[in-house]
Amino acid sequence: MIIFIIGGSGSGKSEYAEQRAVELRQENPDAELVYVATMEPMDVESGKRIERHRRMRDGKGFTTRECYTHLEELEVKSQEIVLLECLSNLTANEMFSAEGRKEQTVSAIKTGINRLIEQSKDVIVVGNNVFEDGITYDEMTEEYLRQMAELHKFLAEQADEVIEVICKIPVFWKGEKHEVH
Repeated sequence: MIIFIIGGSGSGKSEYAEQRAVELRQENPDAELVYVATMEPMDVESGKRIERHRRMRDGKGFTTRECYTHLEELEVKSQEIVLLECLSNLTANEMFSAEGRKEQTVSAIKTGINRLIEQSKDVIVVGNNVFEDGITYDEMTEEYLRQMAELHKFLAEQADEVIEVICKIPVFWKGEKHEVH
């Protein structure tokens, strides 16, 4: 199963995604939870966000694997439920970091996600809704938004479920409605 969860900053999308993963595991007790962390600790603010996310998933049974670029090289197993958090950071890392793929960002991430889908039990991808502020940005940021939009379309097509979380309320765009508890 492929689940794509989007939402704005502070929308509750991460909490929803983690709980959805935990409930998938309850349905499959032999499965293992893997959290693919894509935020690189580059400054104090990112360090605080990383720590907040670690506290949020503490005690839920996730094994964390850090993956800032080259998702296709990440090792996963068939019994693992993979939660990739988040697509926005992975895209930025691939576009702007020294190790990133630059103009091949979209194809590299698609390859990585397809590999996760082929090799693991379930894949949940979390992405940010960064398209609604109506601001015109510089060319580089506009290119980032175009690449994000292409990846969102790809994931929406691939996913069994597409859920937008708004103020902690899940809105189901594709697939069966599934409340988390």
